[in-house]
Amino acid sequence: MKHDWPLYEVFVRGKRGLNHVHVGSLHAADDDMALHHARDLYTRRNEGVSIWVVRASDITASSPDEKDPFFAPSGDKVYRHPTFYEIPDNVPHM
Repeated sequence: MKHDWPLYEVFVRGKRGLNHVHVGSLHAADDDMALHHARDLYTRRNEGVSIWVVRASDITASSPDEKDPFFAPSGDKVYRHPTFYEIPDNVPHM
């Protein structure tokens, strides 16, 4: 029997970690099944303290191919540039 279950991305936070880290993907019928399968697959050695599962179709991300134009500083927002402000002489390291 073939299932067309959605793809989930799995993120785990380890005992010593401060952030969730992408550890892999899996297919599941629903969110609860995805969470249980993620626990069984990616935290078998009791290394995780928190798991996130997110449907891959719900993730919006920038493409590595567009990194230069996407992350280029915006020249039209002059208020972001320190030259817009007068810096007093007694302020060090500016």
